[in-house]
Amino acid sequence: MADRFVYHCTLRWSDLDAYGHVNNARFLTLYEEARVALMFVGARAHGVESFADGVVIRRHEVDYLHPVDYSLDRATTETAPTVRIELWVEQMRAASFTVGYEMYDGELLISRARSVLVPFDLARQVPRRLSEPERAFLVGYALPVGTP
Repeated sequence: MADRFVYHCTLRWSDLDAYGHVNNARFLTLYEEARVALMFVGARAHGVESFADGVVIRRHEVDYLHPVDYSLDRATTETAPTVRIELWVEQMRAASFTVGYEMYDGELLISRARSVLVPFDLARQVPRRLSEPERAFLVGYALPVGTP
């Protein structure tokens, strides 16, 4: 399998629902933070800055496997509890790509998700094709052909 991009995301009190668990809609926010880190920080570190010019979401799919609470026993005096999110590229097409995710609470797999993303020209308000530098960056996180 390709390398996974790993992101440790801090939980916030505002992520919680009335039951003290991370709200299901907040999972998308946590996944977004990891995805933005991949495309803005990770890609820029490899000399690819064009994702900042525009990428939109075409589709999200989330499987919730276990609830997540804001467990203070996972916190320290300096840091709030975190979850670990691992990302990879499941598919690349000419004008879209699919990111797969797994979210962990410690070693417990708590959620799986995927997002279909479309590079987008914000100035012209139209989709665009992946550039060669973008494609070269994403291939480092791409699953081998035939991997489910």
